[in-house]
Amino acid sequence: MANEMLLKYGCNPNQKPSRVFMADGGELPIEVLNGKPGYINLLDAFNGWQLVRELKRATGMPAATSFKHVSPAGAAVGRPLSDTLKKIYFVDDLGELSPLACAYARARGADRMSSYGDFIALSDVCDVPTARMIQREVSDGIIAPGYTDEALEILKSKRKGTYNIIRIDENYKPAPVETKQVFGVTFEQGRNELDINKELLSNIVTDNKDIPDDKLEDLMISLITLKYTQSNSVCYVKDGQAIGIGAGQQSRIHCTRLAGNKADIWWLRQHPKVLGLQFVDNIRRPDRDNAIDVYISDEYMDVLADGAWENIFKVKPEVFTKEEQKEWLAQNTNVCLGSDAFFPFGDNIERAKKSGVMYIAEPGGSIRDDHVIMTCNKYNMAMAFTGIRLFHH
Repeated sequence: MANEMLLKYGCNPNQKPSRVFMADGGELPIEVLNGKPGYINLLDAFNGWQLVRELKRATGMPAATSFKHVSPAGAAVGRPLSDTLKKIYFVDDLGELSPLACAYARARGADRMSSYGDFIALSDVCDVPTARMIQREVSDGIIAPGYTDEALEILKSKRKGTYNIIRIDENYKPAPVETKQVFGVTFEQGRNELDINKELLSNIVTDNKDIPDDKLEDLMISLITLKYTQSNSVCYVKDGQAIGIGAGQQSRIHCTRLAGNKADIWWLRQHPKVLGLQFVDNIRRPDRDNAIDVYISDEYMDVLADGAWENIFKVKPEVFTKEEQKEWLAQNTNVCLGSDAFFPFGDNIERAKKSGVMYIAEPGGSIRDDHVIMTCNKYNMAMAFTGIRLFHH
């Protein structure tokens, strides 16, 4: 491993020269096994690696994340997939999946539109089932603590041999104080080494005090995901995976709506009408994903109009009506939600309820905490005040 790595350019092609290096004179904790990663690739890689490392430490399960523009599009641990999830994640033809492959299927599948061209982080050595899954997706690169020989060869075949493959030293520990420059001024702060565990969720402030163990784990997943998501941010989690992440919004209610809308789309994709869509042969994966997204949306006629649907579907689908969608969405329950800062108003709780949220973790500390708690009590939700904020910039 070397002390520095020259990059093609910075965030944009006009930002030259560009490099990453160790200011302390030590060696970089990464080895590039294939490709030539760029500036944003490495930002995604380092943030993603920290996220999956913490998910693995908190849950004991393999973890994966799909990063885009320095925020996760999805994050998950390796719980087994139901037949329905295998189908909506388009992995039902891959045979037996390892726990790590299940984790990436969940991370990629939560928001496939946002994951297009992602940078992947894995908590464990990349195995063949995971590599085969990645092989057919549009992705910029991957970081992991290692790769089996066969998995590495599979990944090297991507992008005509230019796919970015990074191995990170899993024992690397950064200095406790971090610095960065903005406008020629150096910023310095202590690293956010906060340990997110179940004890952080012990201060339950609602009338409903019951948060089952599996929901505590989902709440931890939401908080760890938020720790590496550009703020403001809100994360909905169900059954070991993020199902909706709202990142980088100036208003918290906009975070809650954005993440909730993504969670709704994730659930609507499991409706029999969506599962039953018959696509034309050889449709490109991105075109299929976009068609599903549009079919569920208010712009559904863009894919159902005569002259349009024939290019996408073998059989013209029926309209997925608002009434049908509302009825289906009501069946999504026991969703967990985390927020990286306090909810200032109860409107966030009202929006969360529409996406099936029953368990919430947020810092608390708003002058309107009483109103937020009252809104939770109205729906018999259980909410924990963590007392900690998770801003990330």
